[in-house]
Amino acid sequence: MSSSKADHSQGLLLFRLHNQQTFALGTLKIQELVPFQPVTPMVNQHASILGALTIRGQTMPIVDLAAAVGKGATPKELLASSFIIITDVQRQKVGFLVRQIERIADANWRDISAPDKFLGNSTYITGVTKVDDRLVQLLDVEVIMARLFPLDPSKTTATITDVEREQLRPMNILLVDDSRTARKQLSDSLDAINVRYQVTDDGQKALDIMRAAAKNGQPIDILVSDIEMPGLDGYELAFAVRDDKQLASAYIILHTSLSSSISVSQARQVGADEALTKFDARELIDGMLRGATKKAR
Repeated sequence: MSSSKADHSQGLLLFRLHNQQTFALGTLKIQELVPFQPVTPMVNQHASILGALTIRGQTMPIVDLAAAVGKGATPKELLASSFIIITDVQRQKVGFLVRQIERIADANWRDISAPDKFLGNSTYITGVTKVDDRLVQLLDVEVIMARLFPLDPSKTTATITDVEREQLRPMNILLVDDSRTARKQLSDSLDAINVRYQVTDDGQKALDIMRAAAKNGQPIDILVSDIEMPGLDGYELAFAVRDDKQLASAYIILHTSLSSSISVSQARQVGADEALTKFDARELIDGMLRGATKKAR
């Protein structure tokens, strides 16, 4: 097998908040950038949601990103000269207000490291890297989305039959995601049905776990991995698993907050059995059951 990082490469959009601190988002999450436009207030909205805006016929919430990450609301006198980053995340379009757009920087995602636990606002940070000798923090959109737009409770857990539970119990399951919020969602969904699993926050760690498990005669049967991760991402992890005879039989489910058919297509290209574009416990469990059925053949 052969693969190219260029097939699914992305840069980093660098931007500033009103306090002049630089943050970044992966470009695959971004649909377009637009100048600020007046918004329509929403009923019972979160304090960091400015209101709703219709762009190209589609209405979406506009979030003051500075307020959402604890930097204080953007002063009203600065709104007119600010910008909105339109994102498509978890099958939902959301606009994030930022003070200034800097540029798109090339990024080697292997060079993005986990944030120092002592770093301020680390709750919202999924990685840290250097661009032009500056420290740039990569925002964890999943955390922001979970706080502003909580999941429908019916999507967080799933009910399964005793027969289905017995199908999953013999499976060695590994969950991989760099986002604390996503790891908790994944873990909670399996805890709720009393199914055992391992969990890690890093693609390379996951690969090491899988190699050690295979060496001990207990290979991972089902791998559930995020696509976008610093270091070894989900695409590369899936490719590495398929390229290793000791690991290749694992049933691979890649999941992503990117609402893109491109992400699903690329997941298939690197050997994933399935790709999910939004967290839904029922969809996740159904995917695992398909994996368990395939492994039992």
